[in-house]
Amino acid sequence: MKFPKKVEIIEVCPRDGFQNIKIPIPTEKKIEIIDKLVDCGFKWIEATSFVHPKAIPQLADAAEVLKTVKEKYAGKVCFIALAPNLYGAQRAIEAGADAITFVISASERHNLENTRQTIAQSLTAFIEVCKIKRKCKVRLAVATAFDCPFGGPVEPGQVIELIVAGLAAGADEILLADTIGTATPLQMEALLIPLLDKYPQISFILHIHDTQGMGLANIVTALNLGVTRFETAAFGLGGCPFAPGAAGNIATEDLVNMLHKMDIVTGLDYEKIMHAARYVEAELDIPPIGHMARIASCQA
Repeated sequence: MKFPKKVEIIEVCPRDGFQNIKIPIPTEKKIEIIDKLVDCGFKWIEATSFVHPKAIPQLADAAEVLKTVKEKYAGKVCFIALAPNLYGAQRAIEAGADAITFVISASERHNLENTRQTIAQSLTAFIEVCKIKRKCKVRLAVATAFDCPFGGPVEPGQVIELIVAGLAAGADEILLADTIGTATPLQMEALLIPLLDKYPQISFILHIHDTQGMGLANIVTALNLGVTRFETAAFGLGGCPFAPGAAGNIATEDLVNMLHKMDIVTGLDYEKIMHAARYVEAELDIPPIGHMARIASCQA
């Protein structure tokens, strides 16, 4: 197996991690957690999402959170905001987002559940977002790139077709999401091998959930194929509110622990990541989720 010498990890806890928590998290507490994540060495952090507050009340303070951290860490850290539509993207740009994650599902049914739009309608909106992005990067996140909670396995051809359309529209980056965390290493290979062959110049990003415990195995598979960019969440928080059964992301501390033991550079401070994870556990009163957090809790 061939592994890269260096990997980039994008932290998504402040968005994907918080969106499934029902008890309101005070805005200042969200910013404190972002402060601790910045201290770990992350260069890219997904700070929030500009969704309708009725859909995800937890992220109703998106503009305040983003503007605050942008002012604090200008020139040091880049912040990403998720946007489900053109209006959300406009708000994210106004608040100073360095990049926008625009989600379109490879599964028609999931896209309807997630955005109330068909894939074709979402692509039309994505084209408009690319027209107004200015200096802001636009990332097309292909949700349900492996499995759909409503329709089962998703054919690689469906995913590649959506990526072709997204790149034609002006996407700066492409993100592949195992939205419900059920993909296997064989599914990883089935999608990544033809995709990397078709687009060898593109540095794809993987966003993998760990519902069935195959997250790290999938990352090892992707590493061996040459993928070097991944999204994870401190403490293993996360999950799609519109995907039944979806559990949290791979815990950042679990991935960093594995990579460092494989002598793969991340540029991150593992001890500070564990400190951030323990802070999340204590402040949000959530039992340990990731492997390393559970170990730390047992040893405490």
